Amino acid sequence: MSTDVTAPALTLTTPADILAAVPYIVGFHPTDSLVVIGMSGRVGQGEMRVCARWNLPLPPGSLRPLTGLFARESITHLVAVGYGTGAHVTPAVDQLRSVAQRCGVTPCEVLRAHEGRYWSYVCDLTDCCPLDGTPYDVSTSPIAAEATVHGMVALPDRATLEATIAPHAGPVRLSMRRATAGAVAAFRVAMATAPDADHFAHRFVADGLARVRAAIETTARGGRVDDDEAARLGLDLSLIRVRDEAWTLIDDASRPAHLALWRDLSRRLEPRFVPPAASLLAMSAWHGDDCVLATIALERALAVDPCYSMANLLMHALQHLLSPTTLRDRMPSPAELDAAMGAPHASWLLPLTAILDEKDDRLR
Repeated sequence: MSTDVTAPALTLTTPADILAAVPYIVGFHPTDSLVVIGMSGRVGQGEMRVCARWNLPLPPGSLRPLTGLFARESITHLVAVGYGTGAHVTPAVDQLRSVAQRCGVTPCEVLRAHEGRYWSYVCDLTDCCPLDGTPYDVSTSPIAAEATVHGMVALPDRATLEATIAPHAGPVRLSMRRATAGAVAAFRVAMATAPDADHFAHRFVADGLARVRAAIETTARGGRVDDDEAARLGLDLSLIRVRDEAWTLIDDASRPAHLALWRDLSRRLEPRFVPPAASLLAMSAWHGDDCVLATIALERALAVDPCYSMANLLMHALQHLLSPTTLRDRMPSPAELDAAMGAPHASWLLPLTAILDEKDDRLR
């Protein structure tokens, strides 16, 4: 069984091609997963429009959000790979077939891959799809070499990708802990000695907004904020107005700088200050259709604060396969934020003071 699929920089013709390409499209070698690649255009010559992955086993109804995704992206046909045992993959494939049939989407190739062999759910010819499976080796595929030439990366597993945004340890952590203690102490002294709480809040917000913009510009130039500046940003971002300023600034041109900055801060900040930075990292990744990194970043945020609203909002959007434009197009501009929220006042500092009152040890 064969089909032609144009993935980013790759043309896939055979099941072996698809199996070799999926890890580069997803970003890591999947296990116990269902990966669905949706194409638009003429069947057999389609262009990849979406790629989605689910953990297996799959609860009933998990693939319903594909209905909206297929319609929104004008998906005409798909290929899919289930990684794992037949007991886990086959029920997921049955769900996928049901959704595809309702949407008028043609499954060109649906594979199960397990322990170095693959089986096809759309071909029952034993001369090309034997009952005991067909051996494959992605490491020897020319598709893997082609993907590497185009700068695509396939990490060994999801855990390796998680490690790319894991908290720093050792000297980096000790340095950030000292910088954070200094930033917190300076904030407490400034707040306690300010003659007017609302004026202090206004100044703190203004400084935070300027610091966010400066950090994005520094990162865009290839620089990196120092520990003291990073620690102050951690405090700044706990204020919704400052965090949302950063959110509104994410666009196609600045996305690489946002990815680099928020990834760096998600790793360096003390745990209680991570949720805003990790949520901004998730939005930056999602903006570029990297839903796997976005999900991992949100998991980091919600591990610290399960009630963090921005992280929960974005996780809901990802789970329902919404387009990032759904939220991006509804985001106000900085001027609209000012008009909606009004002048800064002392109550804006309450989220930060609540964080500072938490016990650090509970979150480490």
